[in-house]
Amino acid sequence: MSFSFTDPKPDRNRSDRSFTFTEPADVEEKLQTITDLAHEILRLTAEVRSQIRS
Repeated sequence: MSFSFTDPKPDRNRSDRSFTFTEPADVEEKLQTITDLAHEILRLTAEVRSQIRS
């Protein structure tokens, strides 16, 4: 599981810290989104390179 503080430098004396937990399914969905974006970036890069060569 992952978690994040609402404040990147939380006050250690405060008891009202907030945590956000990520479910495995959410992680898989985010990884798929990253993969899809990476493929699109590579496709666009190849398209630009082919236009530069012509």
